[in-house]
Amino acid sequence: MADENSAKEQKPKKKVKTIHNFGKRKDSVARATMTPGGGGVKINSMPLSIWGTEFSRMRIQEPIMIASELSKDFDFSVSVKGGGYSGQTEAVRQSIARCLAQAGTKEIKQRFMDYDRNLLVIDPRRNETHHAGSASRRGSRRHEQRSKR
Repeated sequence: MADENSAKEQKPKKKVKTIHNFGKRKDSVARATMTPGGGGVKINSMPLSIWGTEFSRMRIQEPIMIASELSKDFDFSVSVKGGGYSGQTEAVRQSIARCLAQAGTKEIKQRFMDYDRNLLVIDPRRNETHHAGSASRRGSRRHEQRSKR
């Protein structure tokens, strides 16, 4: 019995660190899970290499490249809903960056802030709702042009 206890004390169990975080942009919400792994990224159960356009893939890889030494050791699984194509890309990008900032040092967080503040901070801008009298026109405050003469 004493030999078993000493063996357990010598070999501590490796603790698996999983980090959950989210990102928002316009009407899009992305929830990311970062688990130890080999550096893979899946968005809505689809590999990043086939998700979206080339530009959106490059935007999503920005936080991974900034924190390259840390991101090699983790896999990312992201689910994103709502909004449009560009908003979803920005939400995914932000959720990955926030996971990396939570797992990393203050230096990584500062690098994100220096590169692009929206990697860590949610942008509060939203579309303006339509006002009365503008239902048939484009835009929330659009009116017909009036002639002076």
